[in-house]
Amino acid sequence: LCFLHHSKEELSRSQEPSLLDTLCTGSYLDVEKTACWLYRLVRADWLLLPQSYHGHLMLLPSRRSCKMQLSKGKESFVVEVLFGVQQGDSDIYVSSQPTEVHFVPSTTWHETYAVAEANFFRHVARRAPQDSWHCRCLPFLTCTATGKGFSTYALKTVVMHLLNTRPLSQWSRRDFLKRLVDIADYLRCSLEKKRLDHFVIGNQRLPGEISLPPDLQKVEPPNLFQHLARDPGARREVVQEYIRLHYQ
Repeated sequence: LCFLHHSKEELSRSQEPSLLDTLCTGSYLDVEKTACWLYRLVRADWLLLPQSYHGHLMLLPSRRSCKMQLSKGKESFVVEVLFGVQQGDSDIYVSSQPTEVHFVPSTTWHETYAVAEANFFRHVARRAPQDSWHCRCLPFLTCTATGKGFSTYALKTVVMHLLNTRPLSQWSRRDFLKRLVDIADYLRCSLEKKRLDHFVIGNQRLPGEISLPPDLQKVEPPNLFQHLARDPGARREVVQEYIRLHYQ
């Protein structure tokens, strides 16, 4: 459903005009219109169910997703659906997932690497010994280090880099503290260099089963610590937080 690279005139020759009007603004796929379209489909099916006589389904305001609330008496729960468009047959998508930017036009879709990263962890899980503790590293780090100048994504990136280079036989319970030290050392070196490479983009050592568009395989990996290179004050604060964390 990605109409980004085609003009409205070209699309109108191959698609019903109503589809363009329903999902798009101009020739761009629109998140808000797509959410309304999905809600109408779900609601039409919901009304055919016997449960619809006792419950109420409504669309909640949301700029970047389809958020629906199902209510029955005093009970209710909310379902939120995010949208993604796959790039070819790769593991890279453009997504409606919200970002840190406060206002994003509903026709803007951001590239996401979540599927590729999830497939990497599945790849690791299939090959890791049964007593592997690699899955415990990130939750532990998240509890101890986030909010201290390190984002969850930066910590996740460090763990993925080490999982991709350290033998999986060295992630057992008895090696847990050693791997935490490795993660801390990797983080320290990254802070010193003011550089933390993105794990997916430009990584020539990704497992072959993770599919990337050719242009993403050959580019220079983005620096997740670029903001620290630009802002010495921010880097100084993060280094101080790292030192405090290291001696906790």
